[in-house]
Amino acid sequence: MPHKITLTGSATGPLREYDRYVAFDMREKGSPSAPKGLKKSTFISYTVFVAKKAFNKTGLTKKSIMHEKFLIQGEPTVDIPIDECPGEVGVICFQITVLPNKNDKEKNQSEEKKEPKQEAPAPSQEQKNTALTKQGEEQTAVAQPVATEQKKEVVQTEVKEEPVQETKPVPEKKPMPNQPKGTQDLLNFEDIIVPEEFLKTRPNPEKTQKVIDFVKRTGRLDEPLTIEKDSRILKDGYRRYIVAKTVKMDKVPVAYEYQK
Repeated sequence: MPHKITLTGSATGPLREYDRYVAFDMREKGSPSAPKGLKKSTFISYTVFVAKKAFNKTGLTKKSIMHEKFLIQGEPTVDIPIDECPGEVGVICFQITVLPNKNDKEKNQSEEKKEPKQEAPAPSQEQKNTALTKQGEEQTAVAQPVATEQKKEVVQTEVKEEPVQETKPVPEKKPMPNQPKGTQDLLNFEDIIVPEEFLKTRPNPEKTQKVIDFVKRTGRLDEPLTIEKDSRILKDGYRRYIVAKTVKMDKVPVAYEYQK
């Protein structure tokens, strides 16, 4: 029986084009718990290989593949050259399906529930005349009491004082404890996207080991990772990213670089 694998999610890196196929990286999180006596898995990175013909039928582009959610069905492989497969496991794709956006699905369901309103038939001329006559009689009967009530409401409105709105002090942003200087936020490690140019490099092992020793001694990184605010793409700190992955940190300190 052939090995089968199913993945869902979005690409965590840019699309790479080859002669007859394209490739991109994905990441799947492991189960939150494991059977007693076994060590639970965190996440596994995959490199997916899709034939160009099948990829073009999905309508995905280099830009949209980072934001659209899709389903991959295929089989794992270890026969891909390591330069083309930065992920821990390679996957040969047999079928790729773009999943519908959750907001679009909810909008379509709400529109289907709406029923068309039936327009009431226009009144005849005789009905219009009767309604106008009745309305004139009612206005004549209540004109004087209504005028008196309106005067009372005006007087009461003038007496009322507007409540004083208290201005609440803006709370000061406190620095995060036990985090390196310059930390602006804590992000889930798995949410950070690593560009292809970083994946092709190999940080110096000695310097990397020094950072690992520092984390084991202090319980934190020596500096925050620099990422883009909106896209969450790593801009600086790939060595610290490798260290966080090695020591299996769930959350990492980051400093934002805003997109221009």
